[in-house]
Amino acid sequence: MSRSIKEFSLHYDPINESNTFTTGDIVEGRVVLEVTKEIKVDSFFVKLRGDANVRWTEGSGDDKTTYSDHERYFKLKQYFIQKSSKRGKREKNATLVEGETYGPVIRPGSHVFPFRFQLPQQNMPPSFEGNHGWVKYVLMVKLSRRWKPTSTKYTELTFVLRNDGSNDHFLQPQSGTQDKKMKLFGSGKMSMTVTSEKTGYMQGETIRVFVDIDNSSSRDVRLKYSLKQQQMFIAGRSINAGFKHIIKETRDRIPSGEKSKCIVDMMLPRDLTVTIENCRIIKVQYQLKISLDVSFALNPAVIFPVVILPTDQQCPPWQGPPGGFQSYLPPQPSLMPYPGELPPTTSGLYPSLYTPSVLPHPGAAAGVYPNPNLNAVQSGFHPAPFAPVYDPNQSIVSFTS
Repeated sequence: MSRSIKEFSLHYDPINESNTFTTGDIVEGRVVLEVTKEIKVDSFFVKLRGDANVRWTEGSGDDKTTYSDHERYFKLKQYFIQKSSKRGKREKNATLVEGETYGPVIRPGSHVFPFRFQLPQQNMPPSFEGNHGWVKYVLMVKLSRRWKPTSTKYTELTFVLRNDGSNDHFLQPQSGTQDKKMKLFGSGKMSMTVTSEKTGYMQGETIRVFVDIDNSSSRDVRLKYSLKQQQMFIAGRSINAGFKHIIKETRDRIPSGEKSKCIVDMMLPRDLTVTIENCRIIKVQYQLKISLDVSFALNPAVIFPVVILPTDQQCPPWQGPPGGFQSYLPPQPSLMPYPGELPPTTSGLYPSLYTPSVLPHPGAAAGVYPNPNLNAVQSGFHPAPFAPVYDPNQSIVSFTS
């Protein structure tokens, strides 16, 4: 940072205890600039943008190939200082937001520059960081001077999906039945009926599954269950997919000729990545599998899609079947590393998270930002004209040098 700039910091105001934002939320904050001598500025602005990006490399040497893709959701920009020749002109791929502007000369002292953005009302994926890609919502301020290094600060916002009440299908229970006749190494048949309370579960919640087993075969079997996460990164026609087991357990033996009713509880980690379906280049999906382990035979299995939601989007549980089921204690999550390359899941296995609708373009958000209160001044500060005061006691999140 230049010697003439003593402080250059970016602050925004949290709007909830979890410090998250969603569509339509207001992002307000301020840039604090303290200079030791008078400076002349060519350009000074703050911007907020949302992007998704994927990138990975396959092969080596001359056969090395890099795959990448990018998706932009919005870019909002507010100028504090702008060259007169560029004022009033549109910028490519950016929505300019109205706000107080100032002269190019900044006097010695501490100055406060307020900003205010509204996140677009459109279908955007949640914040995400994976092995080969990410979804980020970045707030950045940039100050440019002639013949001087550019000063830049940035911080990331945590974006979550909004619960708009249109996802009632997450509350619906799921049920499936599998029968198997023994041919080799045994005789008779076995059947299994599996019912889950619902489809959508929030982070840290417990998945409850009811299993009704009739083992009328000559073989003993064991109950197995797992929750698998799959991440897919897509660049054109190329896909890089990998999975890991969040939960994987084998339980009690069901002897030949016996019936068993049981309840399986699986506690989800509180930091589990939420489901992502509404991103063109990144997908995060979950699969719940209940099966009967039969030695030297194909295991009958029931598979359900599961949707993981943020913690503030709880789905009330289904009331479940009548009594007679025995509970299993929740297992500890068992994490496994990603394999190098795995084929993607069959399309259509997972239901759509979102009801299709016509969503406004990010540019439609222009003009919805009223000017903030620019009259307050704190003793000891020398703000730019009409700039409001930075209150150090206010609850904020900041990024400073």
